[in-house]
Amino acid sequence: MAEVVPAAVGGYPAGMGSPPRRATYADVLAAPEHKVAEVVDGVLHLSPRPASPHARAASRLGSDLEGPFDRGRGGPGGWILLDEPELHLGDDIVVPDLAGWRRARMPSIPAQAYFTLAPDWICEVLSPSTRKLDRGAKLGVYARAGVEHAWLVDPLEHTVEVLRRQDARWLILGAWSDDARVRLEPFDAIELALGELWADVDLTPVAPTEGRAG
Repeated sequence: MAEVVPAAVGGYPAGMGSPPRRATYADVLAAPEHKVAEVVDGVLHLSPRPASPHARAASRLGSDLEGPFDRGRGGPGGWILLDEPELHLGDDIVVPDLAGWRRARMPSIPAQAYFTLAPDWICEVLSPSTRKLDRGAKLGVYARAGVEHAWLVDPLEHTVEVLRRQDARWLILGAWSDDARVRLEPFDAIELALGELWADVDLTPVAPTEGRAG
């Protein structure tokens, strides 16, 4: 599971009897390198790096979208797409698996370590260790920041959910699974073959490995 770490000066967990404080960017910078560090609603969350089904789905999806929408090859272009960008959205610091900005809003990538402009689309690839955070508090962060669309990809259940922000809440447009061929907002200019997101992944259980999300 993702660790929820009470913050303290210097990024170390608070000791017994120490009152918790709101986590900051200093806590993210002090986090172990093998963890993904995020601050959501003032709480520091440390998650393990993703396991192979997660990495495969994220890589395949990014590859499918990058040509038509980022480079404009076989599609309309008009987007900047990035893997695992660090987003500073108010006091929250989050790292979606994929994110996209319409070029009308972000014509070029700023030369800085993180982004303060909320993306137009995010995708979270769910792992057992991050599912609760991704489906819960992080969706609240994205809604407050004005993200238009969110995709939730589950490589173990072979599902994709598509959400569109309506005011400050999320409207579920639909869920698709297995080998469906679909056109999904906001990238419905092309057809996606969902089966390719989980192709070639052996889901036979193996012993857990330190630093992997499962």
